[in-house]
Amino acid sequence: MENDIINLTIDGQNIQVQKGTTILQAAKQAGIDIPTLCFLKDINEVGDCRMCIVEIEGRRGFATSCIQKAEEGMIVHTNTPSVLEARHVVLDLIISNHKIDCLKCTRSGNCELQELARKFNITQVEFEGEMKEYKIDDLSPSIVRDANKCILCRRCISACKKVQGIGAIDCINRGFESCISTVGNNSLNNVNCTFCGQCIQSCPTGALHEKETINEVWKKLKDPDAYVVVQTAPAVRVALGEEFEIPIGTNVTGKMVTALKRLGFDKVFDTNTGADFTIMEEAHEFIERFTNNQTLPMITSCSPGWIRYIEMNYPELLGHLSTCKSPHQMFGALIKSYYAQKEGIDPSKIYVVSVMPCIAKKFERQREEMKNEGNYDVDNVITTRELARMIKQANIEFQNLEEDVFDNPMGEATGAAAIFGTTGGVMEAALRTAQDVLVGEDLEKIDFQEVRGGKGIKRATINIAGKDVKVVAASGLANAQKILEEIKNGTADYQFVEIMACPGGCIMGGGQPIKSSKIRSEFDVRALRANALYSIDEKSTIRKSHENPVLKKIYEEYLGEPGGHKAHELLHTHYVKREKYNI
Repeated sequence: MENDIINLTIDGQNIQVQKGTTILQAAKQAGIDIPTLCFLKDINEVGDCRMCIVEIEGRRGFATSCIQKAEEGMIVHTNTPSVLEARHVVLDLIISNHKIDCLKCTRSGNCELQELARKFNITQVEFEGEMKEYKIDDLSPSIVRDANKCILCRRCISACKKVQGIGAIDCINRGFESCISTVGNNSLNNVNCTFCGQCIQSCPTGALHEKETINEVWKKLKDPDAYVVVQTAPAVRVALGEEFEIPIGTNVTGKMVTALKRLGFDKVFDTNTGADFTIMEEAHEFIERFTNNQTLPMITSCSPGWIRYIEMNYPELLGHLSTCKSPHQMFGALIKSYYAQKEGIDPSKIYVVSVMPCIAKKFERQREEMKNEGNYDVDNVITTRELARMIKQANIEFQNLEEDVFDNPMGEATGAAAIFGTTGGVMEAALRTAQDVLVGEDLEKIDFQEVRGGKGIKRATINIAGKDVKVVAASGLANAQKILEEIKNGTADYQFVEIMACPGGCIMGGGQPIKSSKIRSEFDVRALRANALYSIDEKSTIRKSHENPVLKKIYEEYLGEPGGHKAHELLHTHYVKREKYNI
């Protein structure tokens, strides 16, 4: 409507925007860059850092462009000498209380504070004084918290509270004593943190990062007595390239496999094969529950951050969880049993490394429930970012690599496994198998568009074998809470529920490449990565997990029937009630 259009001028440009548009958004629309630091689109829009200040004619002082709405006839200046000087002072003050060890920081080269310092030509700190010194919190198996590098932007708080609905961290104290901490200033390991890593994805500096374990991998690769096997999750292949300046959402599977082989791994396998096993077990488990009306809805159990969440917050609903292990845990168990037996390798000498988009997997792999005959299914989990660091350490020119394929026999997977990495993908893959098993024939329906897309909650009713199956897929723990409340209160009538801890699923996991607030404002990162996975699925020769010839062979030779005794022994587990606070 005409009344909804605002006319304003920014740096001499006449601009028309919708009513309710901020000055920052209006400037972006006109191609004018205003620096930000605390701003994170749709997550943290509070104007705390003051880097985005501008001048408005006829008004005293500065306006914070990320929260100031555009008004009719407004004349805005973004780069006057006074604005530039004020931003310089703000940046100086922030840096003066920031631990400067960029050469050793995991975020060097991808740090928003570092980028602004370069942009504003900060070569020395003008405001020197006493700096607070905080103890580094590294007790968690997944996250390291270094408050010495925190700039109090509060982006992590907003991600934890607003996006995930957890609130494990907040700002405590006042003035110079202000800092981001937890209840009682305890370790993240001992409070209600789910290790999802969305705080890391939101942090503009190195104040939060994953617990790095690549040195242990390097040691094993040099150990002549170790047989080191690596497996890679579906979401990794559509994000790894971003660490080497390859466009967002590019599928770099072939180059990734080549790089892993050059790093020296004895075998390079595909977690997608493990995902196919998960689908076989999960689909048959669902069919049994659905047919016999046992503990419905059944809820997927592939996301360890989500599992930790339900264990702490809704232990009374644990019976609804599928007993299936996540794909990489299933695969690790098979590598140390079936594969070891076939190849004549002592399982104790096999060292399984999982490359995951998820930092909660670091917690998952060391759970006591993830052992078989005293050995952990998986020995080490590294993130997409950690793999990129290893490739760079080895001086491998990733962009120029030729393409190779996964090793056999554990490298053959279906298109159904590929879509595991995006929200709704686990459910869609399971439905492909469930429908065929229930009907008793190979049905043409492959795509279940009802559970695709970027919405945080997707509900649908799908007819399978003449019966309506009510399903829901939720991503992000705040959305998971809404579904769990429905189940708890008895107002839900779902039969199948998929929950992913991270918004958008594994493609947006805490271990994926970190995108700056500017990039997140310009690109739909989730959609680009998700589309790449769907493209892999569409191009796959086999798109249903139960048609994977490797699975058929392993079930025939080793596991027996899906859901049988041997399969339960290796591929299933249980979950336990956890206290929110261990303090």
